[in-house]
Parts: sequence; C-alpha cells; structure tokens
Amino acid sequence: MTAFAVIGHLARSDGLFSLNDLPGSGGRMDILCRCVNASLFLSHDMRRDIVCYLIFCGGSVAPKTVKFSGNLIRSLSPDERSAGALIKKALEIPVGSEFRDAAPGVAVRKGGLEQLMTEHAFAVLDEKGTDIRSTEIIPDAFLLSDHLNFTDDEELMVKEYPRFSVGPVCIHADHAITIVNNELDRRRSGWK
Repeated sequence: MTAFAVIGHLARSDGLFSLNDLPGSGGRMDILCRCVNASLFLSHDMRRDIVCYLIFCGGSVAPKTVKFSGNLIRSLSPDERSAGALIKKALEIPVGSEFRDAAPGVAVRKGGLEQLMTEHAFAVLDEKGTDIRSTEIIPDAFLLSDHLNFTDDEELMVKEYPRFSVGPVCIHADHAITIVNNELDRRRSGWK
C-alpha cells in the first residue's frame, strides 16, 4: 500500500461549504479533491493499492482527517464535485479519534498530521529533495502541502523526514502525486 497525505491549511473541517464553490467556500477544497483523483484514478479503473489522507485544518472543528481507500472506494467519479460530495458527507458526521466510515472507502476522524505521523513513516515531497528517479527504494508514504507552504510548526514536525523531489520546480500537489504514481508504475512493471 502506498499512502499520500495532503494538508489542507484552509480547507473547512466542518462540511459547511458549497459544492458549487469548492475553492472559495471550501477553503481551496478543489485542491484536495484533485489530489484524491490523482491518487486513485486510472483511465478505466482505480488504484486499489493507494490510500489518500486529507488533513483539514480550517474551520471551527479542525483538525480532521478524511481517508480514501482505493481498495474499498465506491461511488467516486473522476471530477472534483464527486470527491467534494464524499468529503462533505464525511465531514458532517460526528466523529472521535478513531476512523468512522462515512461511505464505502471513505472514513473520517478527529485529529491531523501529528496523529497520522504515528501511523506512517512519511517522506516529504519537496522540489529541493532528492530526485525520486535516482533513489533505489521509493517510500511507502508521502506528505504534501496544498497551495501553501508547511507552517513553521509543521516544518518542525517533519524536519527529520526524508525529502524527495519529482522535478526541479514547484508544481501542484495533484501533479506531484501523478508523477510519483507514474514512477511507481514504471518500477513495478519493470518498464524503462
């Protein structure tokens, strides 16, 4: 299993956003929706070996984490609104510190990055990191930020984590996920 975790610094944790305005009312929820799609979708199938965590840091009940499990997901179409609807449903249910199912393959809990760090050995995707194509072993879990840089507190939490780059320039989080998935596909298939 490969895991991607994306921090949504402004993304509303309470579900009080409009599906017609994911960037505005959702606090750049559109970015997180695109990351879900980049993590899970193939042309005519789903990546069953991927888990995508979204960490919601905006709103009055933050932080919360929503988990999309590729091996269990149902009713997800490759558009932002579909992912947004599942996220909205998940964020609106009462939760505690353990994941609670909101829909097949979608679960939610209270807690954010700090809790997730105890469960996965993350590598940070960072344009200044080691070129992922030059490393022999690719990590099983990657941490990314949305359109904002990691906060000072987040940087302190991840300062010891290895950092990998998918290229020399800063790109969108969903594009970075796509490139990592491509690299994994190439290696797993032996394709050069």
